[in-house]
Amino acid sequence: MLIKKPAVLTEANVTDSKIFHSRRSIIKSMLAMGSMAAMHSVPGLAGEFPLKSLRNCDQDYDQDGFCVDSAIKPTPIDLVKNYTNYYEFTYNKTDASHAAQLLPTRPWTVEITGEVEKPQTIAMDDLLKRHPLQQRIYRFRCVEGWAMVVPWLGFPLAELLKSAKPLSGAKFVKFTALQRPDIMRQQQSNAILQWPYVEALRIDEAMHPLTLLAVGMYDEVLPKQNGAPLRLVVPWKYGFKSIKAIVKIELLQRPPQTSWQQAAPNEYGFYANVNPQVAHPRWSQASERVLGSDWFTPRRKTELFNGYAEQVAALYSDMDLRHFF
Repeated sequence: MLIKKPAVLTEANVTDSKIFHSRRSIIKSMLAMGSMAAMHSVPGLAGEFPLKSLRNCDQDYDQDGFCVDSAIKPTPIDLVKNYTNYYEFTYNKTDASHAAQLLPTRPWTVEITGEVEKPQTIAMDDLLKRHPLQQRIYRFRCVEGWAMVVPWLGFPLAELLKSAKPLSGAKFVKFTALQRPDIMRQQQSNAILQWPYVEALRIDEAMHPLTLLAVGMYDEVLPKQNGAPLRLVVPWKYGFKSIKAIVKIELLQRPPQTSWQQAAPNEYGFYANVNPQVAHPRWSQASERVLGSDWFTPRRKTELFNGYAEQVAALYSDMDLRHFF
């Protein structure tokens, strides 16, 4: 599937990521060996797993359409690691970097259940062995009005769902995150959200090639504060849809109520598609602050579907787009 390049971020908008040079070296060495599907070990992941979509992105998109060219610079890794919403641990952007370190990510299992022919519970390491990892560089847009660019490591959610053989009645996919109030201290009360955290997609959204289950980023294992060991990444939706620390995936006939729908139904609905034309009830979505830029840099104009309109717009009707979510 060929994916057209979205409009690029300029050097003024996105800070260069020096740490990402290691990825360039890996890709160039792989190309020199003449192997596009060479094995590459990701630090912290058990064994070696193929990165089947690694390509030289210095020139353009490859035939799979998932590489972003050098005009879009990833946000510095230290900024991404230390600027995250993880309300199970904290209500600020930085403390999860420390609080989440107590979270054990092994052993870890993911249950797949509901409207499937083959319900299953899969150990995390078995999941990694089943699905070759791909590298995807995606824009990430928070509903709060800030944005970043992240190189993820993962595999399409569709691959996992197909292995469970969805039944004809499966219309929605519900995701449930870990509940560990002994470690995730904010889960000891329901001050903002009801726990565990729940998100959902329509089945066609879940099966879309851009929808990723991420296990790493920047050629490293996924940090705990960024959702380790397994998180969802849906690049055309606001970031809260990309649920962290997934332990259960359930296929359903009817749409489930998500955590933010339950907490603030007048502000958060089901879709959460990035749309500059539709404001949040309390703030505009017409522009965004790119992390890593200084406060004197003009805000970037928000793109419909976060720049992925050509790939995903056909999923939605005009009525879908008229609503904030």
